[in-house]
Amino acid sequence: MEPDRAASDQTGPGSAETKIHFKVTRFIMEAGVKLGLRSIPVATACTIYHHFFTATVAPGPYDPYLVAMAALYLAGKVEEQHLRTRDIINVSHRYLHPQSEPLALDSRFWELRDSIVQCELLMLRVLGFRVSFRHPHKYLLHYLLSLRRWLNRHSWERSPVSAAAWALLRDSYHGGLCVRYPPQHVAVAVLQLALDCYGLEVPAHAQAQKPWWQVFSEDLSKAQIDQIILDLIQIYTLDAEIC
Repeated sequence: MEPDRAASDQTGPGSAETKIHFKVTRFIMEAGVKLGLRSIPVATACTIYHHFFTATVAPGPYDPYLVAMAALYLAGKVEEQHLRTRDIINVSHRYLHPQSEPLALDSRFWELRDSIVQCELLMLRVLGFRVSFRHPHKYLLHYLLSLRRWLNRHSWERSPVSAAAWALLRDSYHGGLCVRYPPQHVAVAVLQLALDCYGLEVPAHAQAQKPWWQVFSEDLSKAQIDQIILDLIQIYTLDAEIC
């Protein structure tokens, strides 16, 4: 069966829907920082958001920013860093309407608060109450510690591979890689891309019996790494188009 070209146009790398999700995911990240969330709750909020729109239809019937606000609220509960709906509303209002006055405690405020709570319940039902996720963060931390012991100390200290890998991982949430790939595969891919950016190679990689990444994830292939890296590069291409 041939793929539906119309559907592909709507959900492809440069589609309007993809750009909406990119912008809203950036909103989640920036709002999460303003709300004082740690990196894992922010990652959980992004993952909940992407899973919701993967499990439902296109954004049309739902306000993506309302879904994002509900995702932040729910992620705070899941990761035990609870947020008040009042704070989420105030931060979101300031982000979306930077020139306007703070939202008054009137009927509009309470309607928005109720909408967030109702949207949270909808998301839980759509996701089958499966809102706890394994993120690539712990895998990447383990891989970086191992890689640091493998590489030449001076090469490691001269090249900010670790900082680059963490930045790449954070940016990967703009494109929903968290939905499409296992977390350990994403961790290896961002590490490989960080190494490539600084021209570093794992010592004795060519002579080893198996690639270095299969030490961490036996079911991972070079083709899979390349595909994840390609998807990540497309995120940066989309960022340039939007900006």
